[in-house]
Amino acid sequence: MSVREEFDAWAAQGRDRGMEERHWHTAKHALARMPVEAGDTVVDLGTGSGYALRALAETKGIGRGYGLDGAPEMARNARQYTLDADPDADVGFVVGDFGSLPFAADAVDHVFSMEAFYYSDDPAETLAEVARVLRPGGTLYCAVNYYEENVHSHGWQDDISVEMTRWDADRYREAFRDAGLHVAEQDNIPDRDVDVPPASAFPTDGWDSREEMVERYRTYGTLLTVGVAP
Repeated sequence: MSVREEFDAWAAQGRDRGMEERHWHTAKHALARMPVEAGDTVVDLGTGSGYALRALAETKGIGRGYGLDGAPEMARNARQYTLDADPDADVGFVVGDFGSLPFAADAVDHVFSMEAFYYSDDPAETLAEVARVLRPGGTLYCAVNYYEENVHSHGWQDDISVEMTRWDADRYREAFRDAGLHVAEQDNIPDRDVDVPPASAFPTDGWDSREEMVERYRTYGTLLTVGVAP
Protein backbone atom coordinates (compact mmCIF):
# COMPACT_ATOMS: atom_id res chain seq x y z
CA MET A 1 0.00 0.00 0.00
CA SER A 2 1.26 3.49 -0.83
CA VAL A 3 1.65 6.35 1.63
CA ARG A 4 -1.28 8.04 -0.08
CA GLU A 5 -3.58 5.03 0.28
CA GLU A 6 -2.54 4.33 3.86
CA PHE A 7 -3.06 7.84 5.15
CA ASP A 8 -6.13 8.59 3.07
CA ALA A 9 -7.68 5.69 4.94
CA TRP A 10 -6.49 7.11 8.26
CA ALA A 11 -8.00 10.50 7.43
CA ALA A 12 -11.31 8.94 6.40
CA GLN A 13 -11.42 7.14 9.76
CA GLY A 14 -10.65 10.32 11.71
CA ARG A 15 -7.32 8.98 12.90
CA ASP A 16 -5.58 12.24 11.97
CA ARG A 17 -7.04 13.83 15.09
CA GLY A 18 -5.70 10.97 17.17
CA MET A 19 -2.24 11.50 15.70
CA GLU A 20 -2.47 15.16 16.61
CA GLU A 21 -3.37 14.36 20.21
CA ARG A 22 -0.49 11.91 20.64
CA HIS A 23 2.15 13.98 18.86
CA TRP A 24 1.27 17.23 20.58
CA HIS A 25 2.83 16.02 23.82
CA THR A 26 6.33 16.61 22.45
CA ALA A 27 5.64 18.55 19.25
CA LYS A 28 4.61 21.59 21.28
CA HIS A 29 8.08 21.76 22.83
CA ALA A 30 9.83 21.47 19.47
CA LEU A 31 7.58 24.17 17.97
CA ALA A 32 8.25 26.50 20.90
CA ARG A 33 11.99 26.23 20.24
CA MET A 34 11.78 27.12 16.56
CA PRO A 35 13.28 30.60 15.85
CA VAL A 36 10.24 31.67 13.85
CA GLU A 37 9.70 35.40 13.46
CA ALA A 38 6.57 37.25 12.40
CA GLY A 39 6.19 37.12 8.64
CA ASP A 40 8.30 33.99 8.12
CA THR A 41 7.34 31.29 5.65
CA VAL A 42 7.07 27.81 7.20
CA VAL A 43 6.56 24.42 5.58
CA ASP A 44 5.22 21.45 7.56
CA LEU A 45 6.23 18.14 5.96
CA GLY A 46 3.69 15.42 6.62
CA THR A 47 1.27 17.93 8.04
CA GLY A 48 -1.46 15.45 9.02
CA SER A 49 -4.27 17.46 10.61
CA GLY A 50 -2.30 20.71 10.22
CA TYR A 51 -2.04 21.34 13.96
CA ALA A 52 1.60 22.48 13.86
CA LEU A 53 0.96 25.32 11.43
CA ARG A 54 -2.12 26.43 13.32
CA ALA A 55 -0.04 26.59 16.49
CA LEU A 56 2.72 28.60 14.80
CA ALA A 57 0.19 30.97 13.25
CA GLU A 58 -1.38 31.57 16.64
CA THR A 59 1.79 31.90 18.72
CA LYS A 60 4.43 33.24 16.35
CA GLY A 61 2.56 35.07 13.64
CA ILE A 62 4.00 33.28 10.64
CA GLY A 63 3.56 35.11 7.37
CA ARG A 64 2.63 32.06 5.37
CA GLY A 65 2.36 28.38 6.23
CA TYR A 66 2.26 25.48 3.81
CA GLY A 67 1.25 22.04 5.04
CA LEU A 68 2.40 19.33 2.65
CA ASP A 69 1.06 15.80 2.82
CA GLY A 70 1.16 12.83 0.47
CA ALA A 71 -2.46 11.95 1.23
CA PRO A 72 -5.17 14.14 -0.36
CA GLU A 73 -7.69 13.29 2.38
CA MET A 74 -5.24 14.40 5.06
CA ALA A 75 -4.70 17.73 3.28
CA ARG A 76 -8.45 18.15 2.78
CA ASN A 77 -9.18 17.52 6.45
CA ALA A 78 -6.37 19.84 7.56
CA ARG A 79 -7.77 22.61 5.37
CA GLN A 80 -11.23 22.24 6.91
CA TYR A 81 -9.92 22.01 10.47
CA THR A 82 -7.99 25.24 9.90
CA LEU A 83 -10.97 27.05 8.42
CA ASP A 84 -13.04 25.99 11.41
CA ALA A 85 -10.39 27.09 13.92
CA ASP A 86 -9.18 30.32 12.31
CA PRO A 87 -10.58 31.33 8.90
CA ASP A 88 -8.10 34.22 8.70
CA ALA A 89 -4.95 32.14 9.21
CA ASP A 90 -2.60 32.46 6.24
CA VAL A 91 -2.11 28.71 6.04
CA GLY A 92 -2.61 26.49 3.01
CA PHE A 93 -2.36 22.77 2.37
CA VAL A 94 -0.96 20.97 -0.65
CA VAL A 95 -0.59 17.38 -1.76
CA GLY A 96 3.00 16.64 -2.67
CA ASP A 97 6.00 14.36 -2.67
CA PHE A 98 8.76 14.68 -0.08
CA GLY A 99 11.28 14.08 -2.86
CA SER A 100 10.12 16.97 -5.02
CA LEU A 101 8.96 19.89 -2.90
CA PRO A 102 6.73 22.36 -4.80
CA PHE A 103 8.67 25.43 -3.63
CA ALA A 104 11.31 27.60 -5.25
CA ALA A 105 14.92 27.57 -4.10
CA ASP A 106 15.64 29.84 -1.11
CA ALA A 107 11.91 30.47 -0.62
CA VAL A 108 11.30 29.04 2.86
CA ASP A 109 12.45 30.24 6.29
CA HIS A 110 11.72 27.11 8.31
CA VAL A 111 10.66 23.49 7.80
CA PHE A 112 9.03 21.39 10.49
CA SER A 113 8.32 17.67 10.39
CA MET A 114 6.82 15.60 13.18
CA GLU A 115 6.57 11.81 12.92
CA ALA A 116 6.62 11.89 9.11
CA PHE A 117 10.20 12.03 7.84
CA TYR A 118 10.71 8.28 8.03
CA TYR A 119 7.87 7.70 5.54
CA SER A 120 9.96 9.28 2.77
CA ASP A 121 10.81 6.93 -0.10
CA ASP A 122 14.28 8.47 -0.20
CA PRO A 123 15.24 10.32 3.01
CA ALA A 124 18.51 11.65 1.54
CA GLU A 125 16.59 13.12 -1.40
CA THR A 126 14.10 14.70 1.00
CA LEU A 127 16.91 16.37 2.95
CA ALA A 128 18.46 17.64 -0.27
CA GLU A 129 15.11 19.15 -1.22
CA VAL A 130 14.75 20.79 2.18
CA ALA A 131 18.24 22.26 1.84
CA ARG A 132 17.30 23.56 -1.61
CA VAL A 133 14.16 25.41 -0.53
CA LEU A 134 15.57 26.86 2.72
CA ARG A 135 16.93 30.37 2.74
CA PRO A 136 20.41 30.87 4.22
CA GLY A 137 20.03 30.58 7.98
CA GLY A 138 16.74 28.73 7.62
CA THR A 139 16.08 25.74 9.86
CA LEU A 140 14.76 22.21 9.68
CA TYR A 141 13.23 20.84 12.88
CA CYS A 142 12.85 17.10 12.34
CA ALA A 143 11.14 15.17 15.16
CA VAL A 144 10.67 11.39 15.21
CA ASN A 145 9.57 8.77 17.70
CA TYR A 146 10.50 5.89 15.41
CA TYR A 147 14.29 5.62 15.59
CA GLU A 148 16.94 3.03 16.40
CA GLU A 149 17.67 3.94 20.02
CA ASN A 150 13.97 3.81 20.90
CA VAL A 151 13.73 0.03 21.08
CA HIS A 152 10.07 0.33 22.03
CA SER A 153 9.27 1.68 18.56
CA HIS A 154 10.83 -1.15 16.57
CA GLY A 155 7.61 -3.13 16.32
CA TRP A 156 5.69 -0.28 14.75
CA GLN A 157 6.66 -1.38 11.25
CA ASP A 158 4.57 -4.52 11.77
CA ASP A 159 1.45 -2.39 12.23
CA ILE A 160 1.63 -0.43 8.99
CA SER A 161 1.97 -1.44 5.34
CA VAL A 162 4.14 1.56 4.40
CA GLU A 163 7.89 0.97 4.55
CA MET A 164 9.59 3.14 7.20
CA THR A 165 13.23 4.17 7.58
CA ARG A 166 14.70 3.59 11.04
CA TRP A 167 17.88 5.60 11.59
CA ASP A 168 19.85 6.16 14.77
CA ALA A 169 20.79 9.62 16.02
CA ASP A 170 24.25 9.49 14.43
CA ARG A 171 22.75 8.64 11.04
CA TYR A 172 20.40 11.62 11.24
CA ARG A 173 23.31 13.95 11.90
CA GLU A 174 25.35 12.39 9.09
CA ALA A 175 22.48 12.64 6.61
CA PHE A 176 21.80 16.27 7.50
CA ARG A 177 25.45 17.13 6.90
CA ASP A 178 25.54 15.17 3.64
CA ALA A 179 22.62 17.31 2.44
CA GLY A 180 24.56 20.47 3.25
CA LEU A 181 22.80 21.35 6.49
CA HIS A 182 24.70 22.26 9.63
CA VAL A 183 23.51 20.29 12.67
CA ALA A 184 22.71 22.93 15.27
CA GLU A 185 21.43 20.58 17.95
CA GLN A 186 20.05 17.13 18.61
CA ASP A 187 18.37 15.89 21.73
CA ASN A 188 15.49 13.89 23.14
CA ILE A 189 12.29 15.60 24.19
CA PRO A 190 10.67 13.56 26.97
CA ASP A 191 6.94 12.97 26.91
CA ARG A 192 5.77 14.02 30.36
CA ASP A 193 2.08 14.22 29.46
CA VAL A 194 1.56 10.48 29.24
CA ASP A 195 0.63 9.18 32.67
CA VAL A 196 2.82 6.35 33.94
CA PRO A 197 0.89 4.20 36.46
CA PRO A 198 2.48 2.88 39.67
CA ALA A 199 4.47 -0.34 39.51
CA SER A 200 1.61 -2.25 41.11
CA ALA A 201 -0.50 -1.68 37.96
CA PHE A 202 1.88 -3.66 35.75
CA PRO A 203 1.92 -5.66 33.61
CA THR A 204 -0.64 -3.81 31.47
CA ASP A 205 -1.97 -4.57 28.00
CA GLY A 206 0.89 -2.63 26.48
CA TRP A 207 3.76 -2.86 28.96
CA ASP A 208 5.44 -5.64 30.90
CA SER A 209 6.97 -3.29 33.46
CA ARG A 210 6.84 0.30 34.65
CA GLU A 211 10.56 0.66 33.90
CA GLU A 212 9.94 -0.01 30.20
CA MET A 213 7.17 2.58 30.03
CA VAL A 214 9.27 5.18 31.83
CA GLU A 215 12.15 4.51 29.45
CA ARG A 216 9.90 4.91 26.40
CA TYR A 217 8.28 8.18 27.42
CA ARG A 218 10.68 9.87 29.81
CA THR A 219 14.06 8.76 28.44
CA TYR A 220 13.60 8.22 24.71
CA GLY A 221 10.57 10.38 23.97
CA THR A 222 11.01 12.20 20.66
CA LEU A 223 14.34 12.53 18.88
CA LEU A 224 14.74 16.09 17.58
CA THR A 225 17.43 16.95 15.04
CA VAL A 226 17.84 20.58 14.03
CA GLY A 227 19.54 21.54 10.78
CA VAL A 228 20.51 25.03 9.59
CA ALA A 229 21.04 26.03 5.97
CA PRO A 230 24.41 27.75 5.38
